Amino acid sequence: MGDDAGRKVNLLGLTLTELESFFLELGEARFRAQQVMKWVHQRGVDDFAAMTDIAKPLRQRLAAVAEVRLPHVVYEHTASDGTRKWVLELADGARVETVLIPDGERRTLCVSSQVGCALDCKFCSTGKQGFQRDLSTAEIIGQLAIASRSDPMGAARAVSNVVMMGMGEPLLNYDQLLPALQIMLDDWAYGLSKRRVTVSTSGIVPMIDRLGEDIDVALAVSLHASNDELRDQLVPVNRKYPMAELAAACRRYLARHQSNELGRRRITMEYVMLAGVNDQPEHARQLLRYLAAVPSKVNLIPFNPFPHAPYERSSRSAILAFQKILVDAGMICTIRTTRGDDIDAACGQLVGQVEDRTRRSQRWAQQILQEREIFRRSS
Repeated sequence: MGDDAGRKVNLLGLTLTELESFFLELGEARFRAQQVMKWVHQRGVDDFAAMTDIAKPLRQRLAAVAEVRLPHVVYEHTASDGTRKWVLELADGARVETVLIPDGERRTLCVSSQVGCALDCKFCSTGKQGFQRDLSTAEIIGQLAIASRSDPMGAARAVSNVVMMGMGEPLLNYDQLLPALQIMLDDWAYGLSKRRVTVSTSGIVPMIDRLGEDIDVALAVSLHASNDELRDQLVPVNRKYPMAELAAACRRYLARHQSNELGRRRITMEYVMLAGVNDQPEHARQLLRYLAAVPSKVNLIPFNPFPHAPYERSSRSAILAFQKILVDAGMICTIRTTRGDDIDAACGQLVGQVEDRTRRSQRWAQQILQEREIFRRSS
């Protein structure tokens, strides 16, 4: 259960079932797992000596064989709109980001699942950093633990919603993602509602099916295009799992969890608005046709520019016109409010400024310059 041979077991990443097995192996009662989960996740205690309802000999034994190890905070800042961002350093020196977005009583934490990302979506800052490795369950939960401990004692719940929309493709780190989701939902840990935990995917069709079999959480799809030709360019994984297959997987996911909530469940379709690329009225009409058979709601996302990005944010008027076409046709369609612009709150932006081990962003910037020069000459 440890991260590496010979190291202490990091209890932060163990589900209730795994923690029960851990205590049984120590010759202790199963209920100790519930006690420790509550101390660690609800009370934010990582010192076994402070767990006062556990016998002192067991506390001493736990200190010898286990630990509660969170990522190290190397950067923390709060934007003018209240958005909070952390850059976290992991045990091997890799860095990830997590962002807490307040909106009234709703406090949404955007959690990373990988260091970098291999999918290379063309409008995404994280993808330009390349892929380094998957996060462990403890490293995923560590982001939630840090954010949950960020408010003073006695404050309302620090995190009310979790979205797996940070750095990386969650479904490509499935074996570490699933136990993390289980810990988020566990009443002895964070006790989040299954409607308040969202997994966002670029469209890994087989893993959408597996997620539906294993757990019931909200699903979001990074769609960003209204036809296969355009999506092949913006979201390259579409070449392996085209839009028709993706729509079928979404319908299967809803059917699996729809029995008690017929007509209420929807897939959230994320759609970043890129000026002159995917924001025209015809794109909106294509999107309506595509989603006709998929119970869904659309979240329009104004593009958040980053260095060397070949795209620009759609104008406000273009976004509103796009939304009107969808709404007039009966589609639920919202526009995401841009948050944290003054602290580079879009996932991967800040880490991308200080670390790029693969130098993909440098190569990509050179490619963009070459393409622009070709375009200039042809004009």
